Amino acid sequence: MDEEQKTLDMEGAVCPLPLSHGDRIVMGHGSGGRLSHELVEHLFLPPFDNPALRAGDDAGVVQLAPGSRLAISTDSHVVTPLFFPGGDIGRLAVCGTVNDVAMMGATPLYLAAGFILEEGLEATILQCVAASMQAAAKEAGVSIVAGDTKVVQKGRADGLYITTTGVGVIPSGVNIGGAQAQPGDRVIVSGTLGDHGIAVLAARGELGFQTEIESDVAPLNGLVSAMLSASPGVHVLRDPTRGGLATTLNEIARQSNVCILLDENSLPVKPGVRAACEMLGFDPLYVANEGKLIAIVSPREAQKVLDAMRAHRYGKDAVSVGEVQAVPSKRVLMKTAIGTTRVVDVLAGEMLPRIC
Repeated sequence: MDEEQKTLDMEGAVCPLPLSHGDRIVMGHGSGGRLSHELVEHLFLPPFDNPALRAGDDAGVVQLAPGSRLAISTDSHVVTPLFFPGGDIGRLAVCGTVNDVAMMGATPLYLAAGFILEEGLEATILQCVAASMQAAAKEAGVSIVAGDTKVVQKGRADGLYITTTGVGVIPSGVNIGGAQAQPGDRVIVSGTLGDHGIAVLAARGELGFQTEIESDVAPLNGLVSAMLSASPGVHVLRDPTRGGLATTLNEIARQSNVCILLDENSLPVKPGVRAACEMLGFDPLYVANEGKLIAIVSPREAQKVLDAMRAHRYGKDAVSVGEVQAVPSKRVLMKTAIGTTRVVDVLAGEMLPRIC
């Protein structure tokens, strides 16, 4: 039987399995790259299909009544070690979901949290994580209003997994999404790239290098609010987490059916991150961020948005890194430092060990 015709019989239900790795899940399916997109497209989207999910944004947008819209997002957080320079799994869980809701232009209001605890986890670790979550929630102005806890046998988890779900209200007149990029728009990033991924890798002590880089994990809803107050010209917002800037821009290019052209000389990367990437053979364009955002903005409003971002603590290093073009559609290109142009594609699987 052809691999693409393989099926799995589950109590009478016939389920197609058109994955490039056949009928087995591999680590690359969680990378945020091409394998992740295949998993969503072929296994999750068909049974769950609806307009909010099909949009492919960081949060689903639902309408309760005319003029009343909610943004809803959920995220599972698995990171080793649980504590790393600049953050921990608790702060990561809160900020990650707050940011996904904020990327729709919504004001995050409430979170729910689910905890998978491994037998033997020290209670003091859980206490520290909970305190960190509360501090991050206070900073973001959200409340954790519901939750659940399960315990699994020793060896069945990495100490602690957290899933968070967030809900926020989208103000009237705000229409932000991955399909809104237009030719001529400017591409802005809020700060340096790859800080989170390199900080977590260094904290593991497995790759033989040390660095002073700290994770950038932070709640970005205040920054988004400042941007929207400064200008109505924000078309797309996205936080480049798994898969980094390159993967996220490819998603936007496909959603909007446009080309995004980057300028390599404009990309902000700290020397420590660049040095670590060169040593390890990584590209900072694909390294995870947890406290940065991408904004695609009308060219007439780009300077207003940049000024508002630079006045905020989490956008002080914001810079314009490229522009949107009409063709070639669904592509990301980059003008290199030596004057050539190259394709910036999506990785098939993992460039890095799992970090989020």
